[in-house]
Amino acid sequence: MPEILDIWQCIGCGRIEEVPQTCIGVCRTVKRPLVDLDDFRALSAELDAARALAERYALVLRLIAASTPRADACPAHWRALQLRARAALAGTAVQDTGVPAR
Repeated sequence: MPEILDIWQCIGCGRIEEVPQTCIGVCRTVKRPLVDLDDFRALSAELDAARALAERYALVLRLIAASTPRADACPAHWRALQLRARAALAGTAVQDTGVPAR
């Protein structure tokens, strides 16, 4: 987890603590959190990866929730769902043949 520093910034002129800035006469100082840019970028990349993973899993869950197999196709239906779930876990795509399972 990155270190978070609390800084004080003027919402009027933008001055940060003791950094010189020309005041425009409407100063009001508020506490702001500050993190290192490299830490922010690393966490942002991790968040993007986690969101992509969650979307892959959600796709399989939506497929499970929305599908009802025919009475004579339960085993094939289950195998197809397992194939998609395994692909989501592995981060790979499943080639859809467009042909219904028998």
